[in-house]
Amino acid sequence: MSDKFFRVKSRFSKLILGAALLLTLTTVKVSAAIKSYQIKPGEVTFTLDKGLMKIVVCKDDIIEVKYSIFNEFLNKPSLVVNNKWQPLTFKFEQNKSAYIITTKKLKITVDKSTNAITYSKLNGEVITAEDQQNKTMAAATVAGINTYNVSTQFNSPADEALYGLGCHPVDTLSINYKGRNQDLAIRYMTGAIPVLLSTKGYGLLWDNYSASNFYGAEAGNTKFKYVSESGKQVDYYFFYGPDFDHIIDLYRVASGKAPMYAKWAFGLFQSQDRYMSQQEIISVKDNYRNNHIPVDVIVQDWYYWDPLPIGSHVMKPERYPDPKQLLKDLHKANIHGMISIWPVFGKGTPNFDALQKMGGLTDITWDNVVTHTFDTYYDAHYPKARDLYWAQARDSLIKRYDWDAWWIDQCEPDNGSLLDARKQSNFWIGKGIDYFNTYSLEHTKGIYKGWRNDIPGKRAFFLARQSFAGAQRNAATLWSSDIFCGFGAFKSQVPQGINACASGIPYWTSDIGGYQYHWTAPDWSKPEFRELFTRWFQFGTFCPIFRIHGKGERALFSKNWDADTKATLLKYDKLRYRLLPYIYSLAGRVTTENYTIMRALTFDFRNDPNVYSIPDQYMFGPAFLVNPVTEQLYTAKNAPAEKTRKVYLPGSSKWYNFWTGEQQNGGQTLNVPVPMDIMPLYIKAGSIVPMGPDMEYATEKPADKIELRIYPGADGTFKFYEDENDNYNYEKGQYATFTLTWKDKTHQLVISDTKGQFKGMLKKHTFNVILVNGEHGSNSGITAKADKVVSYAGKAVTVKI
Repeated sequence: MSDKFFRVKSRFSKLILGAALLLTLTTVKVSAAIKSYQIKPGEVTFTLDKGLMKIVVCKDDIIEVKYSIFNEFLNKPSLVVNNKWQPLTFKFEQNKSAYIITTKKLKITVDKSTNAITYSKLNGEVITAEDQQNKTMAAATVAGINTYNVSTQFNSPADEALYGLGCHPVDTLSINYKGRNQDLAIRYMTGAIPVLLSTKGYGLLWDNYSASNFYGAEAGNTKFKYVSESGKQVDYYFFYGPDFDHIIDLYRVASGKAPMYAKWAFGLFQSQDRYMSQQEIISVKDNYRNNHIPVDVIVQDWYYWDPLPIGSHVMKPERYPDPKQLLKDLHKANIHGMISIWPVFGKGTPNFDALQKMGGLTDITWDNVVTHTFDTYYDAHYPKARDLYWAQARDSLIKRYDWDAWWIDQCEPDNGSLLDARKQSNFWIGKGIDYFNTYSLEHTKGIYKGWRNDIPGKRAFFLARQSFAGAQRNAATLWSSDIFCGFGAFKSQVPQGINACASGIPYWTSDIGGYQYHWTAPDWSKPEFRELFTRWFQFGTFCPIFRIHGKGERALFSKNWDADTKATLLKYDKLRYRLLPYIYSLAGRVTTENYTIMRALTFDFRNDPNVYSIPDQYMFGPAFLVNPVTEQLYTAKNAPAEKTRKVYLPGSSKWYNFWTGEQQNGGQTLNVPVPMDIMPLYIKAGSIVPMGPDMEYATEKPADKIELRIYPGADGTFKFYEDENDNYNYEKGQYATFTLTWKDKTHQLVISDTKGQFKGMLKKHTFNVILVNGEHGSNSGITAKADKVVSYAGKAVTVKI
């Protein structure tokens, strides 16, 4: 990536304004009283004064709603929901004013006069309800095409908070969508994911792929609505939790599980815009390994093909004389390689010609300001084009040279000026206005399918600049794109990451340090940029994926860093690697239980309204309360004398300062000192945190010796996960788990029997159990003396600590 990707600001502003105007057309609610109904297995179809409405009971806690002003529904498969539901039984009854559908978990009441739906618990307590002016369709003309704006509106009580909707780098610094609007059109530097979570205990997925908007402050902030600029019907899914974890579980049951990443993917990614040669990459490898700095991935970004056209998939031999040897050298050093490959093609290449011949190119162009050409997107919605695109990349680069991961850049069909995709009416699947948001979803679908078929022994890992609902099943990590090197941009990353993960996409990352500074590289040797990078690196350590990228030399061995900066960076890098047993176990839960690692505070403290609008704190798994320092405190001219940040400790739990072991009560706000080497971390009482040895790469040492930190003050559990670290044997059940349980009153640690097995599985673990008490067991280093050493051979054991 480079400044070639940045759009002129006025252009971008006009683009957003244009979309906003399109979605504010006046709609008129037609008469929608229910005239009759028909019951079929698992569903009820209502005939209205004009049109139809269908309620499908997908599961007892998943309801699909369709509405149309026409006399039939679209017969189209969902691009997002891929579950083939089995019809469920339900109770159906009616009274004078409503029809009532009752499942084992929900009561769905349908108003006869307005068709408005109310979702309630079985005891009658309302969870949420559509507004009386609820589902609408209004004729509209978009990009010269006759279509319909579609909308759904819900009531929203004053004490409701709303989360999700993806990652929006031009967003405000808020995290709660109650009372604010959000553009949900996929465009440059966005991830528009139409999944919404409510503190009232429900989630919503809007199954529409056109440019859309969310309006969170309707009718004096008492309602919210979702509006799509094009559609032939309203189609949404309702999920009942009430816990956020269960809502996300239901969303992934509907749209697909996230596959397991290889263990190396949870180590450090070293990337730069851009490495220019094979020798430069080897020098980066050598500097990391020779200086004993932990790293797992080195990335080759864009324009390794220069001066050939984009899409040639050729590594210029003058600069990369032997790419296969390059990967062998990386692998010999236990480092993996990721390469950037784009979905756009310059004319005059065999790949362009082959795609054009089979009808696999679109009319959508990307203005390449480096070569002054308008390059062409392939049609990711066309299955045969997806297959050919994969085959070209496979044979030219991926399998040919043994790359381990794929950076999917520029996967939004937008040239930054006129929204070509909305004008494009010849996607294979349909009109561009109807499939504006699903390009990256279909693009990653094809790549994932190809990888699984042709590289079966290596887990797929894709880094994508765009995301949409369902992308988690394609092994796609959302990256927040080319962002500015500044504290303002950094500060906005925190709520973006939290809301991206609250949208059901489990893996998110940002360019640590930011991508560029006023179109170029900042001077990283200056104190203010050292401070920025240090704080961003601390935050990155506690993101699902840990990744450096951007303009200018910023590797951890760089001469740009003074001794103190290097020491701090190494401290957090080592901490990330020590936490791999914890992180990899959480990744196991992502795949097996649909868990979320980077957690909005409402996942764990939904009943504490004090957390609802905190944009810069989150849980990293069940134990860590992470509090990034996003203000410039040390090198700013007006820096405060007292260097602190506010930290709210949620709920009624006791909390431990990770660095000092000091205990604090929950439900209070602290002013925490933040010297440059400290990002405040608090651990919830009852937590069990497994920590490994110091390592230079993720699989360097077996997990046979684990420091097990227990934070007393409450009961707690932790499920430990292990597998072969790569390949897909875990899908055949070849993985192992055991549960660690802390009983606080009796000070007993209970370790369950191991369930499952896999090839190469350790026969014994040694746990150095640490009962954290003040400095004992605090900080990131290895604790000198264990409170108890437990030898565990897979059979249940109970230990008094």
